[in-house]
Amino acid sequence: MNKIDVRGLSCPAPVLETKAAVESRHPQHLEVLVDNEPARQNVVRFLESQGYGIHVDQEGDLYTVIGTAGEAASEPTPVATASGIPDKKIMVMVAADRMGSGDDLLGAKLMINFIKTLKEMGDELWRLVFVNSGVKLTIDGAGTLEDLKGLEEAGLTLLVCGTCLDHFDLLEKKRVGQTTNMLDIVTAMQFADKVINI
Repeated sequence: MNKIDVRGLSCPAPVLETKAAVESRHPQHLEVLVDNEPARQNVVRFLESQGYGIHVDQEGDLYTVIGTAGEAASEPTPVATASGIPDKKIMVMVAADRMGSGDDLLGAKLMINFIKTLKEMGDELWRLVFVNSGVKLTIDGAGTLEDLKGLEEAGLTLLVCGTCLDHFDLLEKKRVGQTTNMLDIVTAMQFADKVINI
């Protein structure tokens, strides 16, 4: 079995090392050792996206992610328009928990209103990405949580920066979206027709 030890590496190194191993060796079985929860989630999601079935063993803070090619569940089909052809893909990157500068209370209210109104973009809204203090919008008690859950339940992919959650010590408080890494974010930017930064 191919083994990769990425303990001690910070995001996005664990998933980049895993990606390099998959692309260069095309292993049937792959074992990846990681030592933090964001890395575990990122490696699992990447391997699943490559068609690997996943099993995870945990011993203390050490996770062993075992991937077996060809055992993954089928991928969900992307949301499409009435014509059956995916529409323009817009990615919105939210890098703060408030909108604008000046009055923080006003900025927080504006951000809540912005999130509530995002559904008006319809099927063109393809990815919603949270980085830096924007990750605070995805945790317990956030005024945006119910609206974000509604968007996710409607099929929108929400990506939440794992490094940012870890920095603010919020990893356990996240309640919506997929914990992600910079590789996923950069890849999403490449596939998007348009990126809006907030």
